[in-house]
Amino acid sequence: MRKSLLTLMFAGILTVSVTAANITMKGSDTMVRLGQRWAEEYMKKNPGSVIQVSGGGSGTGIAALFNGTTDICMASRDMKPKEYADAKAKNLGVARIAVALDGIAIFLNKENPVADLSISQLRAIYTGELTNWKEVGGPDATIILYGRENNSGTYAYFKEHVLQEDDFADRCQTLPGTASVVNALTKDTKGIGYGGIAWATTVKHAGVKSTDTSKAVHPTMEAVSSGEYPISRELYFFLRGEPTVEVKNFINWALSPEGQKVAESADYIPLKAEAAKANVLK
Repeated sequence: MRKSLLTLMFAGILTVSVTAANITMKGSDTMVRLGQRWAEEYMKKNPGSVIQVSGGGSGTGIAALFNGTTDICMASRDMKPKEYADAKAKNLGVARIAVALDGIAIFLNKENPVADLSISQLRAIYTGELTNWKEVGGPDATIILYGRENNSGTYAYFKEHVLQEDDFADRCQTLPGTASVVNALTKDTKGIGYGGIAWATTVKHAGVKSTDTSKAVHPTMEAVSSGEYPISRELYFFLRGEPTVEVKNFINWALSPEGQKVAESADYIPLKAEAAKANVLK
């Protein structure tokens, strides 16, 4: 009997079995953990299925989808107008499917006394206008900025919705994945970072205020699901052309109540039942 070998590599890549993968998923580092959990559970239920999951960023996943080296692109942002235009020009037949929800958490070291920040304060911090924690109610210490690389969907979403397309300060240290951001902040009491809420394991997250006078909201499941948390977003699968039966079955399982429960157990936010049902592939 053929045995499948499942190996979770520390770098965030999931590889499977002694044979070539029949489903490949690539893209958002935010979604790697979610993709891994879905792949694990699906393969347990369907021993003949073999799934490979890797990160690299949403932009990397979209490029892989376009050049035909992945079946599913995982993306924590929508495609850009130019990417949609390129897909149309190449007649790729790209389809977008929302598969879960996420909130971009603002990460702080657990020793940082700052409890919450407004969107305008975050914009001022990350554009370099505010440089000292005492300017936002913290200690007299320089704010150390951590962020994501520009091929990251989280970077793009944060730049659009928080910075309002202003540039990041030159002193912002860009790191290759959310795990790297969290690791840096675990050691740096003066630092601030951002990333998907599922990664906030060894750091604390600040409450976020829509305006300077509104109440702070933390990225809980309820706040993200309702849209109350100011930096909430959908997480996507992108496909090109007609998906194979295997890909379609996997995606529809991920959208099922069972698959959405797996997403929740991995600290992602499930879609509302009616939204998940509407996204099922026919």
